[in-house]
Amino acid sequence: MVALLAQESRIVKIKLLPSAIQSGRGPELQFLSSYLVNDCFAIDAGGLGIALDLESQLKVKHVLLSHSHIDHLATLPVFLENTEEFAGTRVTIHGSEPVLDDLKRHIFNGRLWPDLVHATLNAQPFFHLAALEPGRPLEIAGVKITPIPVNHVVPTMGFLLEEGAAAVVLTMDTGPTEELWRHANSLAKVNAVFIEVTFPNALDDLGEIAKHLTPRTFAEEVRKLAHPAKFIAVHIKPRYYTQIVDELQALGLPDLEIGVPGREYCF
Repeated sequence: MVALLAQESRIVKIKLLPSAIQSGRGPELQFLSSYLVNDCFAIDAGGLGIALDLESQLKVKHVLLSHSHIDHLATLPVFLENTEEFAGTRVTIHGSEPVLDDLKRHIFNGRLWPDLVHATLNAQPFFHLAALEPGRPLEIAGVKITPIPVNHVVPTMGFLLEEGAAAVVLTMDTGPTEELWRHANSLAKVNAVFIEVTFPNALDDLGEIAKHLTPRTFAEEVRKLAHPAKFIAVHIKPRYYTQIVDELQALGLPDLEIGVPGREYCF
């Protein structure tokens, strides 16, 4: 396990970053996906470059990418540009080999965005790339992070976060999956699971093709965890928000919560 930073706090703080300005006329919708953990590293970068003020962005030294779909990395170039102007703020981007390859080929390719992978500023790289290996933990800011492959249409990692006695699971984008739950069940306890649910039950067939969950398959995944835990539903498609929330609540699952972009969760 590689120790990258140190932090005294023993509480895991996870903020589901917003991706749109709150209208005040209803629940804030999640168009882009990203999490801020303990104020100093991010998981995915969908809204990272626009959801935080500059001072907060400068505190983020590591970004872990679950996969290469655009709603999970849309503002990564913006975030890097926002922070690169300041000395000592270069970040490390962590991803599986397929994700890092996609960044090089399709984002930082000199066409969609400048080739910052090979460029330097004052003889220093703009950022660092680090490969995530399935099942191999790393440590950032006192949080042990274990990337686990999940069942999506492109190579995707879910994450187990552990700090002190707290443990949190983030499924990221996935259809019905197994390995993540096996690892979660090996832990002494799980405080919470941020679990995706993308389509309503009427689109079960689409969920199967796209490898996303519906409330029906969401309920089946919840039952795979052997520990009691809070389940926080995220990644709800905005156009189906009300229908999906109604179907989730009709399940009558204990400790079910609808994720709120902009809220900070502490465990």
